[in-house]
Amino acid sequence: MTRDKTAVSLRQMLDHALEVVGILEGVDLRQFQSDRLMNLAVVHLVEIIGEAANRVSADAQARHSGIPWLEIINMRNVIAHGYDIVDLEAVWKVGLEDLPPLISVLQEIIGDDGS
Repeated sequence: MTRDKTAVSLRQMLDHALEVVGILEGVDLRQFQSDRLMNLAVVHLVEIIGEAANRVSADAQARHSGIPWLEIINMRNVIAHGYDIVDLEAVWKVGLEDLPPLISVLQEIIGDDGS
């Protein structure tokens, strides 16, 4: 994969992670579980993050070993292949606990201060 394609994938990961965090701001688990459109949107965005992570070159993944590449990609696989048994609580926790630190790392890599 070329460097440009890796850069695009990293940007997609960042943009979609920011979107998930924005959607979940102030949303508790019960609200998330009961809002079908919200949980469909967040699940799909998390799936896209995993797909983009899977497209990041092995070299880039090795250079940025602080990112849990395998876990991100595995989450995508669970959603894509086990869509009928997605654990919404786990997805909600990813959005609240795992994506904010990922956003910080991706912003450092990309050189994006979020503005």
